[in-house]
Amino acid sequence: MRGARRQREQGGLPRVRHNGVARGVKRGIDMLVAALGLVCLAPLLIGMALLVKASGPGPVFFRQRREGRGGRAFELLKFRSMRTDLGDRSGLAQTIDDDPRITAIGRFMRKYSIDELPQLINVLKGEMSLVGPRPHVAGMLAGGIEYRQLVPYYEARHAMLPGLTGWAQVNGLRGPTADPAAAVARIDHDIAYVQNWSLRLDMRILMLTLKRELSGGTGS
Repeated sequence: MRGARRQREQGGLPRVRHNGVARGVKRGIDMLVAALGLVCLAPLLIGMALLVKASGPGPVFFRQRREGRGGRAFELLKFRSMRTDLGDRSGLAQTIDDDPRITAIGRFMRKYSIDELPQLINVLKGEMSLVGPRPHVAGMLAGGIEYRQLVPYYEARHAMLPGLTGWAQVNGLRGPTADPAAAVARIDHDIAYVQNWSLRLDMRILMLTLKRELSGGTGS
């Protein structure tokens, strides 16, 4: 796909316009899949909720303000995977290897991305899509500085709804953003997705995500 870095070097990122009918179909697919997912996965979701509650004091869900389309804030939902007394609600303290904040059930959920499933509610509400750039917290750091300082064209990723999965994630660009080069590459993939978006690309990303998770999971 067309790379955002190459676009930047050629004089900036062009304004992207998407077909309105295709966007309507994308929204319809989001609503249908999210609703069916919540119904079909209800036994798993209830089981995980009970295990999270049994893992220690604190709420079942972790709620955090993230930046959505146009930079508008919304409250993202996850199953709580960390100890309440050690968690970081700001989201600026990123997960590390053998992170002592993560509970035993939390480690399992994160490996298979089960902790992300409550975001189907965000999709149903229209705050997220099944596929799109992953939503960040405001002021997220990359390579030790704010992402917006590291990547001048960072805001272009907000042209579409954030997603449960995305082009960057299926290309292995997920997890901590301590490495500046990997952090920039992640944004380049996000913007390449925005610029080249199609329903076919969404289907491809969803298939790659399912294949990745069913083959053993790659979460942290």
